Amino acid sequence: MVLKKIFLFCSLFVVMSCAELQQVVNTLPTQTGTDPTMIANGLKQALNFGIEKQVSKLTKENGFYRNQLVKIMLPSELQKVDQTLRDIGLGSLADEGIKALNRAAEDAVKEATPIFVNAVKQITFTDAKNILLGPNNAATNYLEQRTSTALYSKFNPVIKHSFSKVGADQIWTNIITRYNSVPFVTKVNPDLTDYVTNEALNGVYKMISIEEKEIRTNIAARTTNLLRQVFALQD
Repeated sequence: MVLKKIFLFCSLFVVMSCAELQQVVNTLPTQTGTDPTMIANGLKQALNFGIEKQVSKLTKENGFYRNQLVKIMLPSELQKVDQTLRDIGLGSLADEGIKALNRAAEDAVKEATPIFVNAVKQITFTDAKNILLGPNNAATNYLEQRTSTALYSKFNPVIKHSFSKVGADQIWTNIITRYNSVPFVTKVNPDLTDYVTNEALNGVYKMISIEEKEIRTNIAARTTNLLRQVFALQD
């Protein structure tokens, strides 16, 4: 019966105005016999699982560096630096520079969880309904919209400090100095703190979206009764 009503909802989508569509969305829980609070709690649980299962991986050593989905590579203006160092036999120095960037990101992501938890707590039933019937990354998009500014502010100083703690500042000072001393190259002086901050944010949201998609598309990934009940509504 639930699937039949969801199918009817989708069929009406193409002929209804936005206002009419919203009215159907607002009545969905009553029509399906689902407790409105259950939908909100199910979405919160899915996001919490994503944070706990995926974001926590990023905080470990090599969480970024050995994860090809989120590994932080050099910005475009530094790719010529990387190649030049390798061309003159300094490949190990170039590798250390990339590793140092990823180590700083791994350090910074430890600051993310409290901000995410607070954002998840604020999900309303209206938010949850729209997320449930949205695309496979709708919950992640919701989280990104409500946390990206706070996370940037939190990550940026941590990454700046981490550069010093993990030795990235000295490594990159050495790299840039060596590169700028090569004859005929255009000298560079990039803002690596800002770059790594944004790359760390991208990595965090990417990993959460992977877990969200898994729960939405793989019934076996719905490991609690609450997840099974709520996400059955969008199947």
